[in-house]
Amino acid sequence: MEILIWVVVGLVTVAIGFGAGHAPRQRSSIDPVKAAEAATRELLAEAGAKEKEILLQAKDEAIQIRTAAEADNRERRAEVQRQEKRLQQKEESLDRKLEQLEQREQAIQACERELVDRQKAIEELRREQTAELERRSELTREEARTLLIERVEAQVHDACARRIREIELEAKEGAESRARGIIGTAIQRYSSDQVAEGTISVVHIPNEEMKGRIIGREGRNIRALEAATGVDLIIDETPDAVTLSGFEPIRREIARLALTKLVTDGRIHPSRIEEIVAKAKQEVETHIRQEGETAAYEAGVPGLHPEVVKVMGRMRFRTSYGQNQLQHSVEVAHLAAMIAAELGADVAQTRRAAFLHDIGKVLTHEIEGPHHIIGADFVRRFGEIPEVCEAISGHHDHDPEYQTVEAVIVQAADAISGARPGARRESVEHYVKRLEALESVANSFEGVEKSFAIQAGREVRIIVKPDEIDDFAAGRLARDIVKRIEETLQYPGQIKVTVVRETRAVDYAR
Repeated sequence: MEILIWVVVGLVTVAIGFGAGHAPRQRSSIDPVKAAEAATRELLAEAGAKEKEILLQAKDEAIQIRTAAEADNRERRAEVQRQEKRLQQKEESLDRKLEQLEQREQAIQACERELVDRQKAIEELRREQTAELERRSELTREEARTLLIERVEAQVHDACARRIREIELEAKEGAESRARGIIGTAIQRYSSDQVAEGTISVVHIPNEEMKGRIIGREGRNIRALEAATGVDLIIDETPDAVTLSGFEPIRREIARLALTKLVTDGRIHPSRIEEIVAKAKQEVETHIRQEGETAAYEAGVPGLHPEVVKVMGRMRFRTSYGQNQLQHSVEVAHLAAMIAAELGADVAQTRRAAFLHDIGKVLTHEIEGPHHIIGADFVRRFGEIPEVCEAISGHHDHDPEYQTVEAVIVQAADAISGARPGARRESVEHYVKRLEALESVANSFEGVEKSFAIQAGREVRIIVKPDEIDDFAAGRLARDIVKRIEETLQYPGQIKVTVVRETRAVDYAR
């Protein structure tokens, strides 16, 4: 029984298990379809909801765009209306202005017609008055005009001459006072040695026996020394001295140095002379360069080209009317710098041009032409600025229209340095010729009775005939004589021209 029960229970379990397995298989075949349908319905529902939401958003955006467009349109309409209103106002204003212009034009035309009428009336009245004046004065119109012009010209001529004389006197007083002050200050601030150069050098020897050794056997030593140096040796009765004579100072210096070395060494013969002269030339070249550097330092002119410094050093052995040219260049540089500082000019540029202004004098025997042109071309080749070159070339020949202030200062400083007392010496013959030339220039003018060159040619006093030269003509005569002197004569410094017109009043007491 129990076994049966367990069998029934097993069958029932199997049946239940079979039924349970078969039912899920049926459900599994039905549920996916339903699930897909349900999912489709949900998707459709979501799509519909999304569509409605998108449509709503599109409607909202369309509404917003329409609202913005309408607002923008309203603003544009308002702006257009405002522009139209302004244009209308401008048109009205232009209309009013045109109307006013037309009124003014009409008024001007009326005034012009009135002026034409008045002018005609004035012309008619003038003709009547002219005819009446001609009738009463018994002069025609042209005769009266000529007479009036002559009287006016005479009055204006006298007034102009007086005014010119007053202006010249005022300008001379002010300019001379200012110039004297500047030049006096510059000269007082700078002092220099007086002239003491010559064309000979003296070499002292220890005894008279040395003269015979210098001459040598049959004069071979002295001939060798003169040939090597180009200087004449003068051996005379002057005790313990040998004189070297020559116009070339550098050669004379080489000869002096060589002879001094020979006398000190004691060995004097032709081969030794040539050796010592060669060494002396090298020493002189070194000395020349050192002199140029020292002078540039003393003048305050740095940065010069070595070739320029070397040529400037050669000026140590050159003189002009006895004045040492290198010392003169340093002096002119200092004077020009002082004057430039007083006048507010470029001090450095003026100082440089003044220091180099006579450099061409060392090159005149090598290059044809005047020394101021040669010097300007020479320094231009070594990088000097155009202003300095123009000042160098303009310290003798110059064009007042294109001359700079610095060039004028260099010219004035050069004249001051050469004209100061003790700076130069000149021969009596040259001195007399210069005085005669000044007097001949003054006597060449009509109306001059006598002329006297005084103060070493610094002033010319001219006595004129009072019946031929009046006071105003005396001023013109002085200017003409000054111009003639500047054109025909060469002179250092300046020359004062004084015209004297003597007026005498004579009467007798009876």
